[in-house]
This record gives sequence, structure tokens and C-alpha cells, in this order.
Amino acid sequence: MAEIKGYKGLRFNCEKAGKIEELVCPPYDIISDQQREEYIKTNPHNIIRLELPKGDDKYNKAAEILNDWLEKGILVKEDKPAIYIYEEEFTAYGERKTIKGIICRVKLEEFSKGIILPHEFTLSKAKEDRLNLMKATNCNFSQIYSLYMDGGKNTLGKIDSLSKSEPDIQLQDNDNVTHRMWIIKDEKAIADICNDFADRKLYIADGHHRYETALNYRNYLREQGLAKEGDACDYQMMTLVDMEHPGLVVFPTHRLVRNLDSFNAEKVIDGCKEYFDVTEHSDVNTIENTLMELYNRGEKAYAFYCGGNSYKLLVLKDTNIIKKLLPNASAATQQLDVTILHTLILEKIFGIDAENMAKQINLTYTKIFDEAISSVQQGESQCAFILNPTRVSEIREVASNGEKMPQKSTYFYPKMITGLVMNQLED
Repeated sequence: MAEIKGYKGLRFNCEKAGKIEELVCPPYDIISDQQREEYIKTNPHNIIRLELPKGDDKYNKAAEILNDWLEKGILVKEDKPAIYIYEEEFTAYGERKTIKGIICRVKLEEFSKGIILPHEFTLSKAKEDRLNLMKATNCNFSQIYSLYMDGGKNTLGKIDSLSKSEPDIQLQDNDNVTHRMWIIKDEKAIADICNDFADRKLYIADGHHRYETALNYRNYLREQGLAKEGDACDYQMMTLVDMEHPGLVVFPTHRLVRNLDSFNAEKVIDGCKEYFDVTEHSDVNTIENTLMELYNRGEKAYAFYCGGNSYKLLVLKDTNIIKKLLPNASAATQQLDVTILHTLILEKIFGIDAENMAKQINLTYTKIFDEAISSVQQGESQCAFILNPTRVSEIREVASNGEKMPQKSTYFYPKMITGLVMNQLED
């Protein structure tokens, strides 16, 4: 099954590069151009210059910067293979939580083998960008986030035991998330953890684009005669977390509808009444609590917001309707909140098909409730659908069935920070 191993990670030499909190950044795809410039202004060695290059010939520029930093000792490679224990402490739903896993190399496997499983569809534009960057730099600057099943919590117990001491690296980011990392070089400890995964599958939580890009890059190198089976490009940097970790948090991703020529809120509501019980509520601030109560009861519910202080609550009458409309989908896919919303409302009532959604022509996304409401109030969006989060068990079931959810079905929080350790694809 899943093959994992330690590796000589590439890390910042803070004596030359500066403070670690000035060198790391959030995932590249949630950083604005202004934020990018601010990171570089604070410290010109920030990882964003490698992870999100800009300008003419940007990919080769990233390669030049990487080589320059290696030559100057700003980036240095670990002296021995290691695994990296990574912990995040954060606030979600009003509670302070922690989540802990390991960063390691994982052998790439085709999805068809059923060893590493995706759960979401991807966009080709993002994959092309990441492939060009890998071709130029031959390096992973950020890790893929995957989950594993371990009913006995054996691996987590070992991880906790190895991380009782003070972390080797610790910082707090701008979102009040504390990041800690322990560098484990003990060969026996590494082998013991790696052996745990011999009979396990991995479920990609975040980083589908990067994983598919890694497969394409490996295949490209083999086709060009630049690599053979077993070379470093066969392995990618991943963070692995127990799927039942108490700190695992998934946020919903709300849908925003915009630029529809024939948008009519009343017609939408009339159309929804065929499948949903529709009730009006007078205070938009009650949406999240109301939806969560229904979520805890197993109901399929959404808030439909078109402005002002009121909203319509939509509660599905009968889940059997999806079985009739999507007879070839598994029960797990049929019962997803996003499947029901997309099938019964976005496609059937609005006429927004899968291609339109993928290109984000009339549909955009946000995980932030206030941002969704504000977008409608400011006229940027015509309406918003507020959702409950996808359950981790649903993610596992859909992936295990070899199916995929629509884009933006899940938002694992918090995002992993970029720049604590990197994976140069050479031995």
C-alpha cells in the first residue's frame, strides 16, 4: 500500500535568511498580489518568491533564485534523512484546537491503483502553472495534505511521544495560528512509523492539483529519459494526518451566483419549493447556528440569501429524488450537500452546468460567511447559498468509491504554512 520514507529536507538557514516568521507564507493560491509584495518587502528571502514567481520568464527566475539561495547557504539540506512532525494550534468554532501529523516523502501512485485517492475534481490551468514551476526548479516548496485511517491511533501515539520536547521551529502567523515542527532523524523511529503505512491508503485532503502535477512531472522526466523508476521524482512531500484526529476541521465553502441575465429570486424560490421546505427567517445572523442545528440532525439544509436582513431556509424534503436524478452515483455522492445543491438548484433551476462551474463564469466560492453576505449586499453577487461543511466520513466514502466531488467541496482548516521544509527532487 502507501510507501513513505524520510528525506533530507531543504530548510532556511535563519542565520543568513532572517527570522522564520518572515520567511514562510500561506498557500500561494490564497495570496493577493499586494500581500505577495508585502511578504517580499518584509524579507526578500520569503518563500513566496519561489512558490509564486511573477513577471516575464517567471519560472526560470524562480530557478535562478533557488540556485542563488543554495549557493549562498540561505537554503540548506538536512544532513540526514528525517521526518518532520508538524503541529498547528488554532481557533475554530470558538474553540482552541491542535492538529498534528508528519511531513515525509510519499511514493506516487496512479489513482487507478486505489492506494492514494482523490476526492475533488481539479482545474487544468492550475496544473499547468505548477508543472511549469516543477520543470524549472525540480522542487516541492509546499506539501500535499493527506489523511489516513488508524483505528488504534498507533501512529499518532508514536508521533506524540517523539514530540514531547520543545519544537525545533515555532512561529505564529497573522491568523493567530501557531506552527510547530520537530525534526526526527532517528532511523529506528522513522522506520517504525513508515512501517505503519504498509497496509494503508491515503486520502488527499488538499493539494489535488499538486498531486496530479507530480504524476505528470514524473511521467515527463521518464519520457525525456531524465529519470527512471525509483528516482526522487517518484516521491512527493506530503503531510499525513489521522482522519479521526480530534483537531481535524472542515469548513463549508459557500456558493456565490453572479452575472446571470435572467436572475429572479422569486422564481428561484418557487422552483425550490418542489424539492425543499422553504421558510423565511428575519435575521441573517442566525444562519450559521440554524444550519448547524439541522446538520447535527442529519438534515440537508441551505440558506438562500439575496440581500437585506432576511433569508430563506431550504430543507430538503426527500433524499430519494437524488437517487432518481443520479442513479449511477454511489449513495455517498448522492447524499452530499454539494451534490444536492448543484443538481437540484444550480443546474436544474439556474442552468449553471458543470463546465460553467469549473470555469467560474456564474459561480464563485468563499469559506467566509461574512464575505458571502457582503458580496450580495455590495452588489458583487446576485445571491449566495450558505452551506454546512462536508463530513470527513463522506470524503472517505466518496474517495473509496472512486468518485470525486465538485470543486470547492471541502476547505480543511487551517491551511499548512509554506516554507518550513521543502523537498528537492534529487538524492
